[in-house]
Amino acid sequence: MVELKVFTLPNCPNCPAAKKIVEEVSRKYGVAYREIDIGTPDGQLEGLMYQVTSTPSIAIDDEVIARGKVIPINELEEALKRKLQK
Repeated sequence: MVELKVFTLPNCPNCPAAKKIVEEVSRKYGVAYREIDIGTPDGQLEGLMYQVTSTPSIAIDDEVIARGKVIPINELEEALKRKLQK
């Protein structure tokens, strides 16, 4: 099953916008989504596994598609569609 992941920090000014985009796309396509706070020990570990050092970052399954920026919703949708077709 495909899962969207958004890596965040509580004080990140761009994270709320990224979370909103990920939530909207996950609802539209019926895929799971998870927010990972890289300020927590578990979040730091998962961030290391994905080589995420800046927020917001977005991953689809094990592929990071955006690091340290908010991507347009259409870019996330296109990346997700490609993943769902596999």
